[in-house]
Amino acid sequence: SDLVHAVRESCMSDNRPTPFDPRAFRRALGNFATGVTVVTAADASGRKVGVTANSFNSVSLDPPLVLWSIDKRSNSHEVFEQASHFAVNVLAADQIDLSNNFARPKEDRFAEIEFEPGEGGSPVFADCSARFHCEKYQQVDGGDHWIMIGKVVAFDDFGRSPLLYHQGAYSMVLPHSRMTRRDDSQAPSSHFQGRLSHNLYYLMTQAVRAYQSGYQPRQLSTGLRTSEARMLMVLESDAGLSTPELLREVAMPVREIDEAVANLKRKALVSDPDGRVRLTAAGLEQAEDLWSIAQEQQDKVFSAFSAEQIDTFKTVLKQLISHAG
Repeated sequence: SDLVHAVRESCMSDNRPTPFDPRAFRRALGNFATGVTVVTAADASGRKVGVTANSFNSVSLDPPLVLWSIDKRSNSHEVFEQASHFAVNVLAADQIDLSNNFARPKEDRFAEIEFEPGEGGSPVFADCSARFHCEKYQQVDGGDHWIMIGKVVAFDDFGRSPLLYHQGAYSMVLPHSRMTRRDDSQAPSSHFQGRLSHNLYYLMTQAVRAYQSGYQPRQLSTGLRTSEARMLMVLESDAGLSTPELLREVAMPVREIDEAVANLKRKALVSDPDGRVRLTAAGLEQAEDLWSIAQEQQDKVFSAFSAEQIDTFKTVLKQLISHAG
């Protein structure tokens, strides 16, 4: 009938594909948050290439395979095609500059960039979140990109918070609020009802744990280790501190202090030309960011208390510190 025909025509019309908008497609894909990597390789002649990519993904555990994709128009593809290996450097949250360096057209992207040779000579970078050394396994045609599949022959897990990319902007990892919220339906421990509820040391340690559960993840989301963040925060403005002074201020073993200083120097966040560690301009900026995170957490936690209560609390803490010393 005419009605059936009309309905059929209407359905067919509704199912016709709309004109494909590549920009809208890219924006839609941008809703999927990804990590950020710099993939590198070197051919037999020593030519080095590196490209920023967020297409990295795992493929298989047995054998251990990973993949990423490269634009067929890329000048770097020739080296990736000829190289026996490639390396995937998973960037940490504080490596935005490294990401930008390998994302922009540049004659020599490795100029003034510190790296070391990985498997097959592929350049790898320090202070990443993780690194995967891959033997080239397969190259697959993927439309306007080549899909590069590698067999992981070695990897490094540094555990730093990763750099993310979401909706066209860099982002950081933070725990979901539902995962960090205290479960109010759970009854307090019976132990807390007894003598422990009057033990000041127990109460202090429990308070510190509760405070850190909200604060530490935000601090770690910067890509810095706790030791590195603590180091930057105790270095006020241009005041230089010696190793013994740092030891007193940050309360860490000398080995950890030396390692933190070495990492921060490599990132150009501190310098120590006279044996006293000082913030650089970049370090001062990073320290201010850390202090902002600390202040926001403090304001959030202590908003329920009066200024007088907080002053009393500070006095008690300072007295305890001075007596302990």
